[in-house]
Amino acid sequence: MSETQMRARAVVDLAALRENVRALRARAPRAELMAVVKADAYGHGAVPCGRAAREAGATWLGTATPQEALALRAAGDRGRLMCWLWAPGDPWREAIEADIDVSVSGLWALREAEAAAVAAGRVARVQLKIDTGLGRNGCQPADWPDLVAAARAAEQRGALKVTGLWSHFACADEPGHPSIQAQLAVFRDSVGHAEARGLDPEVRHMANSPATLTLPESHFDLVRPGIAVYGVSPSAEIGVPGDFGLRPVMTLSASLVSVKRVPGGHGVSYGHKYVTPGETTLALVPLGYADGIPRAASGTGPVLISGKPRTVAGRVAMDQFVVDLGGDDAAVGDEVVLFGPGDRGEPTAEDWARATNTLGYEVVTRISARVPRVYVGESDATGGAA
Repeated sequence: MSETQMRARAVVDLAALRENVRALRARAPRAELMAVVKADAYGHGAVPCGRAAREAGATWLGTATPQEALALRAAGDRGRLMCWLWAPGDPWREAIEADIDVSVSGLWALREAEAAAVAAGRVARVQLKIDTGLGRNGCQPADWPDLVAAARAAEQRGALKVTGLWSHFACADEPGHPSIQAQLAVFRDSVGHAEARGLDPEVRHMANSPATLTLPESHFDLVRPGIAVYGVSPSAEIGVPGDFGLRPVMTLSASLVSVKRVPGGHGVSYGHKYVTPGETTLALVPLGYADGIPRAASGTGPVLISGKPRTVAGRVAMDQFVVDLGGDDAAVGDEVVLFGPGDRGEPTAEDWARATNTLGYEVVTRISARVPRVYVGESDATGGAA
């Protein structure tokens, strides 16, 4: 089936992704770069996006879960790879055997990593995470000395090597927020303590997308951009992607599957929350909340049809939504663009975020597997370690 025959498609521009990675590397020229490809690369496809990021100079990839990391290994990735969201009984041994850096935030996790390393006959690569103020994963500063001491003892037993010390910002997307400098101070103190007790990590890292873009003092040895890799702004306070030489990577579009004239006073979709004000043309878009179109976009979601901006009319249903074209005509098969780079006047992911009171992160990540990904800008290059 050709791209034009698909009911819907998410076109992923890998050339744009590579340029985004290069632009991010230029923001942190003295640091290595980890491209975060968790959640299937924020909905864009972890394997092709990870490969493209490697080609553009990302020396690390990052995932949340070990299953995501192992899937990258199964697809052939052989570069440095880290995952950080672990539960008891997760595949520690498989990850260690696959040369994946595993994150540890507490003694229970350190024990699981060491036991798995001993069972595998391998030295585990472990990164210790300090909670500097985000309040999610990470070791509390009061417990940090015990975790550092236990990790150093495990190193001396030959079970593991502490390859990294890291943390994560709470409010880096709000430049000037007082928590930013407070967290940096805790991180520096925690790193100093660990190194004074004999740990010698390869990388110290804290910078997410907003910090990579706006906070050079947080770059340390490694930066970890996520959403910025895909050309979506971390927040309105940070600015639009073009301010940093970034380009949105995903364009979501569909083909109209019904176009019909209806009289005034005609109800549209469930609940008749929209009623046509007069005779008009209704166009049906075959995407709904099962495809990741938020129900909150009912009556607010922006689209582009035949070069004109339109808005979702009535409720978004599971598989479809309606657009009122007013006095204009359209034909079955015509393209409707939900979001993209904005080059043709189409909405962006940030426009959808504003329309639905959410974040650009959620807009792209929630596009479901029912929508085929179409990759363009692929390279024959084999650079990097993918």
